[in-house]
Amino acid sequence: MTRFPRHRYFPRRKPPWWPEGEAWPPSGPPNRRYEYNLRGRFFRRIGCAFVLLLLLGFGGFTVLFWLIASVSGLVEVPANVLAVMRTAGIVFVLFGLASLIFGGRELRRTAQPIGDLLEASGRIADGDYEARVDERGPREVRALARAFNTMAARLQADDQQRRDLLADISHELRTPITVIQGHLEGLLDGIYPPDPEQIAAILEETQVLSRVIDDLRTLSYAESGVLSLQRELTDLGALVEESAAAFKVQAGAAGVEVNAAIDPGLPLIEIDPARVREVLSNLLANALRYTPAGGQIELRCSLEAGGGNVQISVRDTGAGISADDLPHIFERFYKTADSSGTGLGLAIARSLVAAHGGAISAQSEAGVRTTIRFTLPVSGPGELI
Repeated sequence: MTRFPRHRYFPRRKPPWWPEGEAWPPSGPPNRRYEYNLRGRFFRRIGCAFVLLLLLGFGGFTVLFWLIASVSGLVEVPANVLAVMRTAGIVFVLFGLASLIFGGRELRRTAQPIGDLLEASGRIADGDYEARVDERGPREVRALARAFNTMAARLQADDQQRRDLLADISHELRTPITVIQGHLEGLLDGIYPPDPEQIAAILEETQVLSRVIDDLRTLSYAESGVLSLQRELTDLGALVEESAAAFKVQAGAAGVEVNAAIDPGLPLIEIDPARVREVLSNLLANALRYTPAGGQIELRCSLEAGGGNVQISVRDTGAGISADDLPHIFERFYKTADSSGTGLGLAIARSLVAAHGGAISAQSEAGVRTTIRFTLPVSGPGELI
């Protein structure tokens, strides 16, 4: 089996977007071995065609030389040998014609889809990410067309995400700025009295702005691979209880009950408590947003079997997540049809959990409940991303 040098193609640290349950690093670059096989097959086919043409040319030239020499009288060739040479000449001519016809057909089958690829590549370069090509021709060319279509689809999705992000960020920033501007103008014009209530309203909107900016900065650090953790021995059970208590007032106002269940005897683990608290806040805020009045949110913290990881789960009795949306909720900028905000919260949570060397997953029943679980290793620092 071909092995690829780990340091040449892959970083030592597992990226946060790597699919759960798949080993890191893989045995080779994604699809690289398959690409190598296709490329080798393609060049072997070209080599065989070249060798065949060379043999045909050499053999045909040899037979033609002896035929001309025998006809012109330069060389005396026995009659039986001459007959064989004539037969061989006819065979070479017929075989050569068949090779030309077959080779022309194969060349046309290869050249046409490559021409389509060149045209579609130009459209992609001009910003038309809807360009696609038909998968036709030899197997290698079909694989190339399939890879091109996949690339174009990803570029189109990334471009759409970028456009949506700009629109969402503009909306998220414009709303608090408009409120702040209105309050300040009212204070200057004497419409609003400069009392603590008005100042508190302005402060609240500045906190909204700060939260959006902090989310963007955290995600930027995670994507660029410079996210660092301030680790310290932490009582994770106490941290979970504190996070639940911080949301009880807000949840009580919405008619939602928040409970925390902590297993006894949990060990101290080395984590960044501020970052883990941020994960819990994101998960609790999402659960509270989609849980109707009379619902419940439960936090549970327990030691997994074997004692290698501590598991934290956030379970709500809210609207749930559809089966189509569930595999994508941890992707950056991804939002369901009924979600608000920038779509960064769960992506940030996944990055922070991965930075600790843990994993995060979600289960949901549409219209019934949603459970999001993440694990943190008990011993040894996780890898930074």
